[in-house]
Amino acid sequence: MSEDEFSPSVLGTKEHWDAVYSRELRTFQEYGDEGEIWFGEGSMTRVVRWLNTQKIPLTTSIVDIGTGNGMLLVELAKLGYSNLMGIDYCSDAIALARNICEKEGVSQSVNLQVADFLGSFSPSEQYDIGLDKGTFDAVSLDPNGSEEKRRQYIQSLCQVLKPNGIFIITSCNWTKDELLGQFGKEFEVTNELPTPTFSFGGHSGRSVTSLVFRRRTCT
Repeated sequence: MSEDEFSPSVLGTKEHWDAVYSRELRTFQEYGDEGEIWFGEGSMTRVVRWLNTQKIPLTTSIVDIGTGNGMLLVELAKLGYSNLMGIDYCSDAIALARNICEKEGVSQSVNLQVADFLGSFSPSEQYDIGLDKGTFDAVSLDPNGSEEKRRQYIQSLCQVLKPNGIFIITSCNWTKDELLGQFGKEFEVTNELPTPTFSFGGHSGRSVTSLVFRRRTCT
């Protein structure tokens, strides 16, 4: 794996993620390795813990935007959540997620669909909760019209979430204030989930930001 694969201009392209999940699908088929958990297991634990503390009903409809290998949905299904949808524009990511769900025995609780959140995804009903763990980051790094695609993302989010729906985003590219600048018109922040901090040169910060938003009235 070359350093070029991690350059911002590459991380924002579908070609990059197609290659990543083609490789991870082959690895799973050959060795049973489920692949990388984006931002690590702690990122999943934070979301799951928040859902538990809020006593979110197990029948709540949840969509995972850019689900990748689907491991977050697998963990939610194991807890009893039964109305789960995962979408990804990479067909091999969805194939991998389906294989993992089948292996973990949660296929009946998790629906998976190859779809582009900015275009082809058009659900018949709106969702109570939307999850994003790195997808908005990738959209923001797209070398072809990232500003317009960020606007499209927010428009799509308004279309798929119910009024007062919840949006939980985990990002390594955007600070809390920056995410508020991006989503603050259509969404209000309700919680900031704890993430690891670091100190350097007498200053402290976070390498990952995780926020819970509630949908306002979208236009």
